[in-house]
Amino acid sequence: MYQSVSLRAVVCLSTLLSATTLQAAPDPELEALKQELLELKQRYEVQQKAMAVLEQRVRQVEDQSAAPPPKRLAKSPADLKGNPNVATGTGTGAAAASGGAAGGSGSSYGQSLADGSQPAQSVSNLYDEASGFFGGGKFSFETGITYSRYDTRQLILNGFLALDSIFLGAINLDRIKADTWTLDLTGRYNFDNRWQFDLNVPVVYRQSTYQSGGGSNGTANVTTEDTVKEDPAIGDVNFGIAYKFLDESATTPDAVVTLRVKAPTGKDPFGIKLIRAADNSNLAVPESLPTGNGVWSITPGISLVKTFDPAVLFGSLSYTHNLEDSFDDISSNPAVKTPGKVRIGDSFQIGAGIAFALNEKMSMSFSFSDLVQRKSKLKEDGGDWQSVVNSDANAGYFNIGMTIAATDNLTIVPNLSIGMTDDAPDFQFSLKFPYYF
Repeated sequence: MYQSVSLRAVVCLSTLLSATTLQAAPDPELEALKQELLELKQRYEVQQKAMAVLEQRVRQVEDQSAAPPPKRLAKSPADLKGNPNVATGTGTGAAAASGGAAGGSGSSYGQSLADGSQPAQSVSNLYDEASGFFGGGKFSFETGITYSRYDTRQLILNGFLALDSIFLGAINLDRIKADTWTLDLTGRYNFDNRWQFDLNVPVVYRQSTYQSGGGSNGTANVTTEDTVKEDPAIGDVNFGIAYKFLDESATTPDAVVTLRVKAPTGKDPFGIKLIRAADNSNLAVPESLPTGNGVWSITPGISLVKTFDPAVLFGSLSYTHNLEDSFDDISSNPAVKTPGKVRIGDSFQIGAGIAFALNEKMSMSFSFSDLVQRKSKLKEDGGDWQSVVNSDANAGYFNIGMTIAATDNLTIVPNLSIGMTDDAPDFQFSLKFPYYF
């Protein structure tokens, strides 16, 4: 189109020049040729401007295609800030090149970030919560508050059926409503993004309400209620050591081993007397509530984190061994004081879940955990070991959690645990605020 306009202009110009030179053409024809030449020039200029605009758009498209891809939300925990020994890179070659750092482990998954870039803060927080290894800074302090609600009902029939339809005996309708508030103060020190040391001090407040129906005369319309409160007190203080022995690569997960030791600094549950209500012999309530389990315990564990972009999979396994201990009184009878020994049943806990980084500041996780505990045993001085009835438990939870990066140093971590078995609380809600110095 541009070439045809140019040729036409040339032809008209040649005609005009010939007419002017030979002075053979009349004046009206010459004026018409001049007017046509002017219109052609204007049209040519418009087409040139349009071509310039098209060329500019083509260059913009080419520049956009040559630009690097945008940041991804995911990155290996070995690349997090605080571990300067691990290099970042793009593609498979950079991942292989970083294999010599951090103990010879690779540090990339999915599509890596560009050189020198930082992972999304929500992903860093997500890894911290999933692995329990807070490697974002040398020292961090966490304040957390947890509310637990437990509500159970029991129907106890002590008697027999007469004529297959009439029950003869005592009917006991029991209900226990327990509320527990725990304030956790936790300090952590991270050394070289490989070792972590932490100290946890819980402050526990408990309130339990006991209801029983039936009474001494066996009538179900008699209901007695009593509430027991325990003022805020220190629970069992515990200390932990964690070691990250494996950084995530294309084929291996990020792995952390832990060892926790819990001291019996809280009020133990042994020797607490049960007092029967005056108007209902079926109801017996404790004179106080414990804030600890009364014995030393050791808990080794391992946690794994692996990314399948854009999801993050994590799992954990731990085993708790409770040490045997002696007490001056292990009887709940107010009229009896019985010294003896206690063996609280060992337990193991397993958990697994999946998490997603929703954006630069927020991530969400879904997980399941299950704690299985063996029966506890008591031994009076001079007697034999006896198993405690109903002391074994299986507590399963479904957890919904989030991590919110409030600032560069402060994270907000809400979590809701829903009990899935009879031994688990109905629900448990926690809110934690880890702060990195």
